[in-house]
Amino acid sequence: MSAFEDLSPGSRLAIGSHHFSAENIRSFAQRFDPQPCHLDEAAAARSPFGALRASDWHVAVAWMPLLVAYRAQLVARARARGDAEPLFGPSPGVADLKWFGPVLAGDTVTYTSEVTGLRRSARRPGWSLLTLHTVGVNQRGETVISFINTIFASDRGATA
Repeated sequence: MSAFEDLSPGSRLAIGSHHFSAENIRSFAQRFDPQPCHLDEAAAARSPFGALRASDWHVAVAWMPLLVAYRAQLVARARARGDAEPLFGPSPGVADLKWFGPVLAGDTVTYTSEVTGLRRSARRPGWSLLTLHTVGVNQRGETVISFINTIFASDRGATA
């Protein structure tokens, strides 16, 4: 994601990957989703998936720090070129969140986004709304999560 003018529908963004270790699955679950299938190997073995699995919420949340890091790379590249830094605003929301299958301990999920919509903000000059279809795919090529997210992104030369 750079300036609004640099994007078009169909643009693909490689956001990043997250490895789901047994340790980080249990750590997340202890804080946010303390179900036995996320905390205990023996209980998980008796579940329909037969193994320790990440909370679906963990799979969704793991995307956010990757997106923040992706944005930081864009800012760094703009600085290096001497261009105006892209600015990012809040997200007005996420829609159509779907989980398609389990993420098990040892899986790595790679998140990519495709630009599906662009429109200039009618109420915030210098800003546009960027709509992305984001998917997470595991190392076996299976889509495990999908959602639509919208964010504010600056037009070239916009200031905060």
